[in-house]
Amino acid sequence: MDSTQFRTDFPEFADTTQYPDAMVNLWLTVGTSLVNACRWGDLTNIGIELVTAHHLAMAARDEQAATAGGIPGQVTGPTNSKSVDKVSVGYDSGAVSLTDAGFWNMTSYGIRFLGLARLMGAGGMQL
Repeated sequence: MDSTQFRTDFPEFADTTQYPDAMVNLWLTVGTSLVNACRWGDLTNIGIELVTAHHLAMAARDEQAATAGGIPGQVTGPTNSKSVDKVSVGYDSGAVSLTDAGFWNMTSYGIRFLGLARLMGAGGMQL
């Protein structure tokens, strides 16, 4: 797994200015440590890529917060309501989050990763 393949599979991270190779490679290394190839088999690379995408998305949020004068790394949950003047919007974040997923619920990549990781750790299934 390398940054070129990652960017091919996840073209939303193609911008090498916002997501430099060094950062992508850092998170690919972390993903490699978190994804057990013996359990994931043919899906090992997608697991590594989802971990990487999750961390890159989190890093982009931190960078945006710092650029706007906020605190990078500040923990917040998903927006479930917002009002501006007479307009408001709400999201049912519980409908798409995984129980006990914590940090992984903070991006769609994390949710996909943990959903697959739970299946990889489930062992044999019988129908």
